[in-house]
Amino acid sequence: MSLPPLNALRAFEAVARLGSFKAAADALFVTQSAISHQVKNFETWLEAPLFHREGNRAILLQHGIELANSLSLSLSLTEIDAACHRARSDNGRNELVIAAIPSVAMCWLIPRLANFKEAHPGVETRIIYAIHGYEIDYSDVHIAFAFLPSEPQGADIDATFFLSGDSLPVCCPALLEQHGASMDHISDLHSLGLLHDGDTWGWQRWFDLNGNEDPGPLQGTTYEDFNLLRAAVLSAQGVALCPLAMVQPDLEIGALVQLSDRRMTYGSDYYLIRSKRVPSSMQAHIDIFSDWALSERKVALGH
Repeated sequence: MSLPPLNALRAFEAVARLGSFKAAADALFVTQSAISHQVKNFETWLEAPLFHREGNRAILLQHGIELANSLSLSLSLTEIDAACHRARSDNGRNELVIAAIPSVAMCWLIPRLANFKEAHPGVETRIIYAIHGYEIDYSDVHIAFAFLPSEPQGADIDATFFLSGDSLPVCCPALLEQHGASMDHISDLHSLGLLHDGDTWGWQRWFDLNGNEDPGPLQGTTYEDFNLLRAAVLSAQGVALCPLAMVQPDLEIGALVQLSDRRMTYGSDYYLIRSKRVPSSMQAHIDIFSDWALSERKVALGH
């Protein structure tokens, strides 16, 4: 997240300390209109109002009072930034922010989100992307789904193993019919056309694990995003190694078929991560969503 706009922060602090927009304008040697504009700019950054406006009067709201009290102390820029983030989070909206990598968002979370809303209509959610390989800012995010080589550690988070990252070769049924492949031999995979997730490493490892150290040229289209790869497989472009946890619904409805029981382990799995850097008003919503997600996982796995 970007730092709060400092000129706007200065204008807000003056209004809160002196009790009026006019007094703040006089103290900062600017017009009252300029102060009003800067405060509006700060409220836009916070995504919430700081004042309850009645005619010409502006009364600080509770999170505005708490922020003003923090700014009245002698704070470092880091502490000021933290105080602004708290005000932005605890602004009365109680919106649960969930960051999910694209594969989880598209294949697991969004198809089930209607069930969550029906069961918990009082919990507002905002879904954003978590970008694989990039650190998540837990001052903005309450819950995250990530694909990682080990359980993440940190004083500001709680992490729980969520789903296995083990992958299997799958393709569209139409592709099998089109090629008349029996899949009696590993070499039949080449006739279907190999598709790659990021690079050819996945297929190379799968062939190595299954006793074929020289699978020949691993040609085929490479996709930089799993959702692109899945779309290509569903449209009969070839065969791909896909995490079973992400394509299980496609297998269940017959949109994809599993070509082998031989799995490939990437060494990474899916984790559910909860932020500890949250206002108390959000903790109950985090607990509700986490419990729901873990329950849905059990249902999906048949436990």
